[in-house]
Amino acid sequence: MIPQWGPEETARLLSPAAAADALAAALRAGLDPEACPQRTSLPVPGGELLMMPAADGAYAGVKIAGVAHGNPGRGLPRITGTYLLLDGPTLRPLALFDGAALTALRTPAVSALALRHLLPAGAGAPRLVLFGSGPQAYGHLDAVLAVREPAELVVVGRSARGAGQLAAHARALGLRARTGVPGDVAGADLVLCCTTAREPLFDGRLVAPGATVVAVGSHEPGARETDSALVRRSAVYVESRAAALREAGDLLVPEEEGLIGPGHIAGTLADLVAGRRPAGGRSGCPQLFKSVGMAWEDLAVAVALFQAAGAHSET
Repeated sequence: MIPQWGPEETARLLSPAAAADALAAALRAGLDPEACPQRTSLPVPGGELLMMPAADGAYAGVKIAGVAHGNPGRGLPRITGTYLLLDGPTLRPLALFDGAALTALRTPAVSALALRHLLPAGAGAPRLVLFGSGPQAYGHLDAVLAVREPAELVVVGRSARGAGQLAAHARALGLRARTGVPGDVAGADLVLCCTTAREPLFDGRLVAPGATVVAVGSHEPGARETDSALVRRSAVYVESRAAALREAGDLLVPEEEGLIGPGHIAGTLADLVAGRRPAGGRSGCPQLFKSVGMAWEDLAVAVALFQAAGAHSET
């Protein structure tokens, strides 16, 4: 029987910072996100079934994930699934990981890696506005703390109770934190969007020229967390041009409106890691990192988890 790791073991084995290191290492080793296989999506009665395969050198893997929008009302996770890690040359199964836990680690790690390069060097502690109060919001708070501690956290949530709980959690970590409203983005240096919203969360005209916005909540062409005004005035970074122009409603909607073209993307995560593109693009504009989530990221983090588990078992 192959080893299996659940949510608790996954969280114990690897931090968001270590997962971000694994992603950076994969990119520096030559992995090309543009060549990553497409996500397969199948509508099912409960929501959406996703399959995300990837292979790179010594390893291969596949995530089978469910997105059940009605689950939170049942007291169940919205994201379900399993990740199967395989030996690359033989395709022998090596390990099974909880798919939701892997996603909850991988997505903040991608954001943390982007923020390492997008947050201005030498700048002070950022004022952070965080949209959302679910697992991704908590994971992204951890990810930001691994990069730079915010001067203040403002939580904006659809659920006042959930937003209050996340703000209280942040205060327990020693942060200045409160709940707020969408208009608070006007005073933010960093805005994180970690929601299931299908329509823009705030007025993009309010975002300051030097601010950084990260949006991770959707991978559907018709869903978005940021509006066309923000996208049009921002230097936009993505994980992969092909994936973004296939799945990122944040970019596809303003493109359909004729406000931007495919060439609006300033660079990719690989560009940032390799230093091929200076962060910031045009001077005096916000920066937007739009993530849709990709299979190569799941594989890189699963491999790091597997190796960490092996190192842990030897000590």
